[in-house]
Amino acid sequence: MRRSQIIGFGSYLPKKIVTNDDLAKKLNTSDDWIRQRTGIEQRHIAADDELTSDIATNAARTALKDAGLEADAVDLIILATATPDNTFPATATRVQSNLGVRRGAAFDVQAVCAGYVYALAMADNMIRLSQAETAVVIGAEVFSRILDWDDRGTCVLFGDGAGACVLRGAEVGGTNADTGILSTHIHSDGDYYDMLYVDGGPSTTGASGYLRMEGKEVFRHAVQRMSEVVTAALDHNDLSVDQLDWLIPHQANKRIMDSIAKKLTLPDDKIVVTVDRQANTSAATIPLALAEARTDGRLQPGQLVALTALGGGFAWGSALLRL
Repeated sequence: MRRSQIIGFGSYLPKKIVTNDDLAKKLNTSDDWIRQRTGIEQRHIAADDELTSDIATNAARTALKDAGLEADAVDLIILATATPDNTFPATATRVQSNLGVRRGAAFDVQAVCAGYVYALAMADNMIRLSQAETAVVIGAEVFSRILDWDDRGTCVLFGDGAGACVLRGAEVGGTNADTGILSTHIHSDGDYYDMLYVDGGPSTTGASGYLRMEGKEVFRHAVQRMSEVVTAALDHNDLSVDQLDWLIPHQANKRIMDSIAKKLTLPDDKIVVTVDRQANTSAATIPLALAEARTDGRLQPGQLVALTALGGGFAWGSALLRL
């Protein structure tokens, strides 16, 4: 059968770092308050002249280099983002131009923090159907532009960054021991639209607005849905949680990740954590974590890895892959 294999990983984090102590100088908060509730110590913030397309391009270039490919090999670019450069056209087309890709398709996917899993699912399906051969799948956000920096309940949680993977189609045996993306599973429930949203947009206020969140509800649903969808992915492939080598969850909050691990009875040393140094970069958290774990040697060929995320909508999903 035809399967999508991840052959390259890339990332980009803006140079500017804002620590909890930096925020405490402007907000009624403290390093201890933020760490206890979120596990976050610092976050990266894009420079004034850095756009989502810029950081996405940097991550994509790194991923292509890691894959040993040039731009002319790419025939699909999918960018997961909730912070596009402009209302239209798709920011992915700017990335396409920046990279020098002159064929195929490029488009954005908007599922907020679940965006990367959604984008991965779309790229995987297109490769399986032979509609694409080599895809660059990117998660990139400049959430700092849609934060109310006077609201300590939200602004301390987020950061900016981009991560990318290169997918290429390959013929494999089709068992759960063969490499590639085994399956993807995406869901949404619009009844929770107002639990996590931005209070603006072209058809409402005409301006982008600020992020608003019902923290307790998001926490509760994130733990439940992300746990469920990982279990569903394992069941779909006749695998068990004890066979997982790594879980890479959306990096929203360390307490959320700890609760998911407990629900899945997964030991802490099987979870990749970057939220302490990068905060919540929305659609970029999973590809950033993948790139870090690949670079430092944690991810090894043959390992079984589960990805999972929940974001505004609510939208959530999982992907199960064999490296």
